[in-house]
Amino acid sequence: MIKIELNLKVKNFLLSESNLQKLVNALSKKEKKIKGIVEVNVIGDGEMAKLNFKFRGKKYPTDVLSFVWGSDGFIPSPYLGQIYICPAQIKRQSKEMGISEKEESARMFVHGLLHLAGHEHSEVKEAKKMFGLQEWVLKNLKYVS
Repeated sequence: MIKIELNLKVKNFLLSESNLQKLVNALSKKEKKIKGIVEVNVIGDGEMAKLNFKFRGKKYPTDVLSFVWGSDGFIPSPYLGQIYICPAQIKRQSKEMGISEKEESARMFVHGLLHLAGHEHSEVKEAKKMFGLQEWVLKNLKYVS
């Protein structure tokens, strides 16, 4: 079982803690590395831009960032990691793509979780698996048809 710790630093996030828990529960059926505690931080453009620059060298806000806790294996912890989500960026993206903000919010949360579980999308084969799992969860919970 995985536990969500939700920290809302901005108020315009469309997913409740219950929504997040349902997404986690669905994904954990397919991805066994999803366990422990996940800290979810919902932040604004400014804070996301700072994090994106500090950790990725990009001078703009992004939709989601994930940080695995204890990935060095030296510090045991019940935490799987942290996810930072930026609703303002998600709103812009969803508008560009012609989809609902709620769907894109769910997609980005699941995307962040998959990164915490070790998935990457830099290689085509990895991307296919990661995005396949991501979309399976969204379809399973009827965020997309």
